[in-house]
Amino acid sequence: MMTSQPNLIFLMPDQLRADFLSCYGADFIQTPHIDSLFSRGVRYADACTPSPVCVPARSVLLTGINAIRTGVTSNGQFLRTDLSECGISTWPEMLSQKGYMTSAIGKMHFYPWEASMGFQHRMICEDKRWLNVKDDYYHYLKGYGLKKFHGNEHAGYQENRGAIISRLPWEHSWDYFVGEGAAKYIRNYSHNRPFAMMVGFPGPHCPYDPCQKYADLFDPADMPDPYPEATDQPPDFRQNNIRGNLGPWNGVDYSEFTTAHKKKIRAHYAGLVKQIDDKVGDILSALEETGLQDNTVIIFSSDHGDYLGDHGLIGKGTFYESSIKVPLIVYLPWADGSTVCSSPVSIEDITATLLHFAGCEIPTHLNSIPLPGLGIQTDRIRDRVYGFLASGCMNYNGEWKLAKYTSGDVMLFNVKEDPAEQLNRIKHPNCQEIARQLDAELTSMMLRSIAQAHSEKVIGTSWEDLEFGDGGWQRTYPMPIGSHDE
Repeated sequence: MMTSQPNLIFLMPDQLRADFLSCYGADFIQTPHIDSLFSRGVRYADACTPSPVCVPARSVLLTGINAIRTGVTSNGQFLRTDLSECGISTWPEMLSQKGYMTSAIGKMHFYPWEASMGFQHRMICEDKRWLNVKDDYYHYLKGYGLKKFHGNEHAGYQENRGAIISRLPWEHSWDYFVGEGAAKYIRNYSHNRPFAMMVGFPGPHCPYDPCQKYADLFDPADMPDPYPEATDQPPDFRQNNIRGNLGPWNGVDYSEFTTAHKKKIRAHYAGLVKQIDDKVGDILSALEETGLQDNTVIIFSSDHGDYLGDHGLIGKGTFYESSIKVPLIVYLPWADGSTVCSSPVSIEDITATLLHFAGCEIPTHLNSIPLPGLGIQTDRIRDRVYGFLASGCMNYNGEWKLAKYTSGDVMLFNVKEDPAEQLNRIKHPNCQEIARQLDAELTSMMLRSIAQAHSEKVIGTSWEDLEFGDGGWQRTYPMPIGSHDE
């Protein structure tokens, strides 16, 4: 292994499910550039997001602590502004302190959108739904007399349930702009220190808007069939999904959602994935041209998946497989070959992995631990993934998955035997022991996380302290997380 600090690149398309990559078994699409990352390093066959909604997942990644502890359990929340006073640093802050030049290119989903969150350099191309954000991409388009388009400004938007052809030429599209920006950053990099770059592709998030030449590559008839809606699926799953998508950000009515609609969407989604694969190829070419490929660790993953019609749903937000399962590949330039890790892993562990490769000490308060299979020595091993959102929670051990929702619904699936999650076994007599075990583990994790989420409120004294007893004692607030026992 190399002794100097490697460059680090974290590639993160938005809302990419694992089974739309050829290296994850998709036979209807070829993604050679993404697949090539697997030539050296590790592909994680069972990678999950702990929080299958954009901002909660990204907040977990930034801090390495779970969504209960960040307090970000929905897209309507964001990280507190006094993180530093609480003793919490983002991974780009820690890498910057370690001598890295940190850069964020593309979608980050910060509030406010121009916040640095520890990155020293940003080139911003935000969410495809944030049309009024005057980011770098907005000014780029304006320079060409173009603009960001809402999905409803495209022909067939409602009829095809969000599957459209982009009005922007490929060379001016969202993902092209981000891919070009990342490749240019690599080619022009001249600092005498390593860089750590996060690249956030806005696609393949909806609207499902590939450019014409990429849409033409995929026939809806060739797309895999969506999973049906189970007979005992909670009715509010679909009702809430329909209601949420009627909002002005989307404005599509999914009350009628046919198989033809779903396969059309899947074909367009595949087109978006293919676009991103081509831009990943350009980024890899830039590394090769500059001679940096042999000293650059690359991590490829996503924040969550997309139902794409599975269970009668679109988007994400529950703990169904198509919502939580994401690709995760780590390219190690010093590796002799490739391996597959089949144990369950969480994308929250990307944070500790980046810190390790940068030579940073991993704070003990993190939930994040280094990913397995990379030769990293650690005393902590993940054998299950806990997930948290405002709407529910999950305990997944690689075979059994328990999900509990604020509606009161509880779902237990054996995803090895029932990958389409059609049979909820929560009431099956022969499944009560595993249900109790998963529930006890989940309850314990939740209670510990709730306590840790309030660490800044720790008093930090006792009735024995003379200063406290004399009066006039001043409480430290917020109490930094590392200054007291948890």
